[in-house]
Amino acid sequence: MSALSIQPCQRIIVAVGMAATMARGNQLMGHLREAMVKLVDQALLDSEVIPEFRDRYVDRGGCLMVLIRPTDRIPKTSLLTKFVPRLTKLLEKHNEVQPYPLRLRLVIHPGDVTCDELGWFGEDIDIAAGLLTALALEDRAEHLVLVVSEQIHRSVIRHGYDGIDERAFIPLPRVEVAGEECKGWVHVPGES
Repeated sequence: MSALSIQPCQRIIVAVGMAATMARGNQLMGHLREAMVKLVDQALLDSEVIPEFRDRYVDRGGCLMVLIRPTDRIPKTSLLTKFVPRLTKLLEKHNEVQPYPLRLRLVIHPGDVTCDELGWFGEDIDIAAGLLTALALEDRAEHLVLVVSEQIHRSVIRHGYDGIDERAFIPLPRVEVAGEECKGWVHVPGES
């Protein structure tokens, strides 16, 4: 029996999950889930994160993961200055006419992922999911709440690139994933 050969691939992981809702029933949850995927896909396209730059979506039940391949055409800063604001606007517009507003939690984390015949997996996917779960535990009413990992904060946020305000990000309590402590930084788009 041969050992599985696992090779890491670099990706920017964007994890999106729905916040708790008063909505009940599979039909309504399916509708909200479909809306989430459409809004995320539109925001990615509007931000020039075209399908050629990303892998197929990873469905983790409670969250959707987008794996963006390394390319100079999609710097990490553009996810924060283009994608997040666009998703926020699309979400607000969507919620204006819906009886059950869709509230999203979003995590951005870079890392290595691996793939087998069943799909993508790896510790960095687990970290993104763990940060998303930690954020979901906070009871917040905003349409969109963003968490960036320590790696994104260290490599992008703290450097003050155009359109990114370091002061808008506050530390999230540490989260343990795979026996390691992970730190995230929370931002609510639109708040000062």
